[in-house]
Amino acid sequence: MNAHVKFPNTEKYRRAVGASKIVRWDIEADVIRGRAFDLSRKFLPDSLSMTAEFTSLSLAEKRLVSQIQGRTYACIFGLVERFITAKLLEIGREHWLGDQNALEALVRFSDEELKHQTLFRRIEAMMAAVMPAGYRFDVDPDAVAGVVLSKSTWSVLLLTLHIELFVQNHYRESIGPDDDSSDLFKDVFLFHWKDECQHVVLDELELARHDATLTAEARDRGVDDFIALVGAVDGILQAQAAADAEYFARICGRNVESAEGEQLVGQFLKAYRWQYIFSGASHPRFQTALIKLINPRQLQRIGAALSTLN
Repeated sequence: MNAHVKFPNTEKYRRAVGASKIVRWDIEADVIRGRAFDLSRKFLPDSLSMTAEFTSLSLAEKRLVSQIQGRTYACIFGLVERFITAKLLEIGREHWLGDQNALEALVRFSDEELKHQTLFRRIEAMMAAVMPAGYRFDVDPDAVAGVVLSKSTWSVLLLTLHIELFVQNHYRESIGPDDDSSDLFKDVFLFHWKDECQHVVLDELELARHDATLTAEARDRGVDDFIALVGAVDGILQAQAAADAEYFARICGRNVESAEGEQLVGQFLKAYRWQYIFSGASHPRFQTALIKLINPRQLQRIGAALSTLN
């Protein structure tokens, strides 16, 4: 190949590589630092855990809700990063004999996502060590990744952008500024956020690059696939809301009647739908990306699908 070939967007990929080098961190030395989780502190802040909605609970019980949700938060990210890593490795092949800045950026992206998976497994074990037994997250990450990766690349890249945009917002607007939450929990998502800042740029570049190769019919199928993926995410959230409400009722130290238990399931689900679906779908940068890629009829289909989750 001619050494003087110019690759579009190569400078953006190069800057992402530079950012990755600057923020590189170590799980034990930079994040954990010999600490343990303190159950006298919240994990997720109120703006994410939506504890104001849990009107039957005391302040101590709301703190417990934030800890259960925080544990699930870590498990969910460990789950989604399984398929994100696999998709990155797949699309990275398209840069093997092309833009080497792009190739290095995606290799680093993949490496960072693998590190995140290790981090979330580590803190799940740390949470299990201090929280009462009985918590369940019965989701097989390989099975979920298999389902996601069976869908079109366009839909998986769009879902990935959606996820990594809400990760940024959650830390910047809620987790980082919260003075009442666990310092260790905050640091986990500080360092996670540092990586995700450049990951979003790469998501946008790869989505636009892939989209340019599609026919109108293929893109329309991608919209259907994205809607199906959001529905699959919601199915996971419904199951986890029920499991987490049951766990709360078992460990909260008082009897929870069936009516309150049902109410708790709905409250957990409302919080989870905000955290993992609506906070991303309503993100201005996500909306801008969608409007650039799809037509008004397709945008309306996505909006109609989301409206069924309210």
